[in-house]
Amino acid sequence: MDIQLFLLIIVVVTALAFDFTNGFHDTANAMATSIASGALKPKTAVALSAALNLVGAFLSTTVAATIAKGLIDSSIVSLELVFAGLVGGVVWNLLTWLLGIPSSSSHALIGGIVGATIAAVGAHGVIWSGVMSKAIIPAVVSVFVALFVGACATWAVFRITKGLQKERTEAGFRRGQIGSASLVSLAHGTNDAQKTMGIIFLALMSYGSVSKSAAVPPMWVIVACAIAMATGTYLGGWRIIRTLGKGLVEITSPQGMAAESSSAAVILLSAHFGYALSTTQVCTGSVMGSGLGKPGGEVRWGVAGRMAVAWLVTLPLAGLVGAITYWIVHYIGGYPGAVVGFGLLVGVSSAIYIRSRKNKVDQNNVNDEWKGDLTAGLDENKPSRGAKVGAAAGSDDVSVG
Repeated sequence: MDIQLFLLIIVVVTALAFDFTNGFHDTANAMATSIASGALKPKTAVALSAALNLVGAFLSTTVAATIAKGLIDSSIVSLELVFAGLVGGVVWNLLTWLLGIPSSSSHALIGGIVGATIAAVGAHGVIWSGVMSKAIIPAVVSVFVALFVGACATWAVFRITKGLQKERTEAGFRRGQIGSASLVSLAHGTNDAQKTMGIIFLALMSYGSVSKSAAVPPMWVIVACAIAMATGTYLGGWRIIRTLGKGLVEITSPQGMAAESSSAAVILLSAHFGYALSTTQVCTGSVMGSGLGKPGGEVRWGVAGRMAVAWLVTLPLAGLVGAITYWIVHYIGGYPGAVVGFGLLVGVSSAIYIRSRKNKVDQNNVNDEWKGDLTAGLDENKPSRGAKVGAAAGSDDVSVG
């Protein structure tokens, strides 16, 4: 087999693996508040989110074009570079998932690609104006916009329903959350699945099977990415769902509906204009806004601070992983380099997964009381009430905690 074809296959497999991690990493964006408020049962929520992510992936390809052409000089793209960038994204996604931090999959991917590009040809290979205008500026602005919109929407909801019977309004908002959470899932599919489409698009351009003037990825790329993300979403990234639903703000149904509606509006607008927006940062901003907008509500700023630190270091650290991976693959070279690079990715991913089993979070304990600073807010030494119930029931559901 030709070495370039071998590399292309590895790149496509790794890209779909990234899409899979993006799915379970970002399930929380759509469903954390609905699960926390009791509007949807955990497994029902992730199944609904998976179906709508699948549909959303087919609705637009604008963001895919942004990733493929707006961030680095396509004339210098190589399969080694694309693979190294993907490794940076996958490793950062898995590490932040292990820690229960809802960080940006978008920025992890962009950081990995930019880092690999700098390692390959230097900083001149990066379209810095594109990175700023298409990624960094929208991400920074979107957090504050989502926070403001979420706070205003929550304040308005509580203002309008003031004096009404709480039980009746809660029940109504729980039903409304099903619609608003579904809209966020659909919006997530239109935005995030396309990022992996864009990466595979880049790889196909580099290999020569797609013209560099092409505007839309091949249909098989769209279908494969949609399925990979939907599958990851269905398995449920329970650790991050727990952090966003229980760790940041104690969510009620009115807050949840306001936050989800705010998130969907911002995400759909970004997809329309082709911005590679972080849905994680948008949804986190909306959830914080719901805490600020509720009379007497509060935000756990310690948890929010750790998220902010993770956001700040995502681009450089994912870029560092991408750069190191490129150097390893490039300097070993040929089949051995590709095999070593892929083997390291599998090894690191396996180690992170094994570590996560020591403090498992799943549908049984995702809504347990938040206990503080430990990973996902659970005491590692004492199984939670939900975990005990799940163990007693002999649950064998497959999930990604």
